Amino acid sequence: MNIFTTSWGDLGLTRFPEDPRDQLRAWDASDEYLLRHLEGEAVAGTVVVLGDRWGALVTALAAEHRPAQISDSYLTQQATRANLARNRTSAEAAGVRLLSTQDTPPDRIDVLLVRVPKNLALLEDQLRRLAPRLTADTLVVGTGMVTEIHTSTLKLFERIVGPTRTSLAVKKARLIFCTPDPALLGSAPAGDPWPRRYDLPTDIGVMSGRPVTNHAGIFCAEHLDIGTRFLLQHLPHRRGPLRVVDLGCGNGVVGTAMAVANPDAEVVFTDESFQAVASAEATFRENAGPAAKAGFLVGDALSGVERESVDLVLNNPPFHTHRALTDSTSWRMFSGSRRALRPGGELWVIGNRHLGYHVKLRRLFGNCETVASNPKFVVLRAVKRR
Repeated sequence: MNIFTTSWGDLGLTRFPEDPRDQLRAWDASDEYLLRHLEGEAVAGTVVVLGDRWGALVTALAAEHRPAQISDSYLTQQATRANLARNRTSAEAAGVRLLSTQDTPPDRIDVLLVRVPKNLALLEDQLRRLAPRLTADTLVVGTGMVTEIHTSTLKLFERIVGPTRTSLAVKKARLIFCTPDPALLGSAPAGDPWPRRYDLPTDIGVMSGRPVTNHAGIFCAEHLDIGTRFLLQHLPHRRGPLRVVDLGCGNGVVGTAMAVANPDAEVVFTDESFQAVASAEATFRENAGPAAKAGFLVGDALSGVERESVDLVLNNPPFHTHRALTDSTSWRMFSGSRRALRPGGELWVIGNRHLGYHVKLRRLFGNCETVASNPKFVVLRAVKRR
């Protein structure tokens, strides 16, 4: 735990889930910059915080302003809950609303604070949703590291909300100041591209040529990524009443492929992104038959799946969290898979060759087999022996 010093007090903050090996802080210079700026602003009315990474902004503002947080991340929501509790309150007691990007936002927003996300599509999608709830008097302030704020970022604010300018950089962070234009706020701009649908390539097995749905912000929302393409070409040929998990499901194309190939299977789609799980459900509903069985779960790794209840896990793990490269997510996914698998159950993983996932899998499962490989990717299979 690290101490974040603010005008609202010294806050003990951590990321979620807590990992003693993880030395990364739950805030950065852009959070500090925004909170210092707010000391000189008249903050009143309904406060909405969009894109808070680990709940630092909401935790700082909770006691005085009771903000609503809007996030695409389950981990962000859980980090916020944990950090509020660590600082002697709870989301409910503090009057803090933890909303997902799929939830209906507040009807009126008097203060909008935006932690700029890495994904511009997600920022555009959320600004479009929130703009009709702003007024000409709404205080709109964004924040981010200088590497995260580009001309395209400012143009989004300008096009959807109103005139926009930036601050000077402080500790490699900037603020974005946006003045709502009433002419833009009445309704979201025309031509919203999200969610987006596209048809898959014709050389990937049972999903060839089928449509997939992608909400803004998910990984490779505009085309099929080459790693998933390689996995789809080498999926396990298993039949019968299996329980399959598409872990880190994204748009759900891998789990849907299993459901199409094996109508007797039950597929659980899980991801820490609310946008991803909504995409997976749309993809599954459009492609699987009416009798197909599926569950849709927003959560961390396989924390919401019962122990020894799964026959097969399919996984394309990420190797970064926001801007930080880390193997903590893949490690939680692999260890969670071992817990959820029945004896004899299998974990199939697609990954870049250089990441060395076979080492982790052998340590956890005692075995690891290479199913397929090419110069960039490898498909690995680990079996739970006991």
